[in-house]
Amino acid sequence: MKFALSTNWCNRKYDSGEEIADKALELGFKALELGFRTTPEQLVGFSRRIDVMPIESVHAFCPVPISAPDGSPELYSLASFDENERAMARIHLLKTLDVASDLGANTIVLHAGRIPLSSFFAKNRNSQFLLDKLLVAKGDVKDGKYLKVLNAAIKVRAKRAKRLTNIFLKELDSILPNFEKKGIALALENLPFLEGYPNEKESLEIINKFKGSNLFAWFDTGHHRVREMHGWIDEEANLALDKLEELSLIRGMHLNDVKDYYDDHFAPGDGNVDFSALSNMIQKAKHVVFEPKSHVSEESIQKSLSHLTFLSIKQ
Repeated sequence: MKFALSTNWCNRKYDSGEEIADKALELGFKALELGFRTTPEQLVGFSRRIDVMPIESVHAFCPVPISAPDGSPELYSLASFDENERAMARIHLLKTLDVASDLGANTIVLHAGRIPLSSFFAKNRNSQFLLDKLLVAKGDVKDGKYLKVLNAAIKVRAKRAKRLTNIFLKELDSILPNFEKKGIALALENLPFLEGYPNEKESLEIINKFKGSNLFAWFDTGHHRVREMHGWIDEEANLALDKLEELSLIRGMHLNDVKDYYDDHFAPGDGNVDFSALSNMIQKAKHVVFEPKSHVSEESIQKSLSHLTFLSIKQ
């Protein structure tokens, strides 16, 4: 089993790509995923270490756009109702594609977008209760009042998702030939928000529209755990996820852990994600990437890497 490290963990700690690659090698990783905080200067250093630390995936948008104060996977959304935002997303996604091609990566991870629900929250008289659950995330997700407002929000989301899907399909139809030419996959990541798009069912629907293309799903363990804990995943979502795995449409995974109701990006094993239940998916995925936040210690990462290496071999 080959585990990769997301450079998001230390893009801000080390100025050069060489230092990051050397640190990943020292910790025991076999490959890198270039994170969305990668700077143009760091790219030069990564290219000098490819022989010992290959780059196999890149998280859009990479490198950090010159106009942006910091990197973010949602600077722009390809799945957006705003035409100008989609145009900017196309520009920077194609730049990311060039980076991936130049450095030998074969997959780009994308946060596609979100379904806007702010107007629903503003108009719904119980919206503050729901917002408290979404943002503070404490209490019983089976609470009747919570479920009532949540179900109303889900219905609104579903209607808006149909409109957004029509727009997104056109964007994908336009941009995927660029990925095909370079032999690089585009993988749509599950997001830890009710508004996150596409969700499990939408991902399956969209990927099936482009069956046989270079379009895939990307599974983030922490994001999924957050969705579970908030009650945003139902039986249909789990069936769609199972189908994506069955059809080998999950290109890769981000491994991170969650202690509470938040997407904490702890080292695997330091939270409540059941990684043993995900062992089959881990073994089947083309990319398995550790994606801890910068506060996670080297010791925690090494401990997690040893544990998951043992788990994958044992299974």
